[in-house]
Amino acid sequence: MPQAADVEIMVVDDQRAMRALVRDSLAQIGCACVSECGDGNEALQSLRARPVHLVVSDLNMPVMDGLALLRAVRSEPTLANTAFIMLSSRADVALVKEAIALGVNNYLVKPFTLGTLKRKIESVFGPLT
Repeated sequence: MPQAADVEIMVVDDQRAMRALVRDSLAQIGCACVSECGDGNEALQSLRARPVHLVVSDLNMPVMDGLALLRAVRSEPTLANTAFIMLSSRADVALVKEAIALGVNNYLVKPFTLGTLKRKIESVFGPLT
């Protein structure tokens, strides 16, 4: 069982308020190592410089959306095993299927609860302590 405080997480969303909400929710779970990026391109550059264990990314963003970020992460050998949870206000079946085909680990629909976020993370890493 991983320690929640040891899981390094990057939150990617073009809306500052949503990044703050996800960061605060992660802090309540016990995740202390959280970075933020405002779009997929910024996130990819940051991941190349300093990989993390988990990316929680919004789907709809300017510059590079969440699917393009997921595709880029999965195509780079040093990042390919990074856990990835897609965050979206759209539960469109076609989008979920595309994300699954690209290798997403889980999908989280906005608005979400703290319990749902924790379950999605634990489905990837196992129970957090």
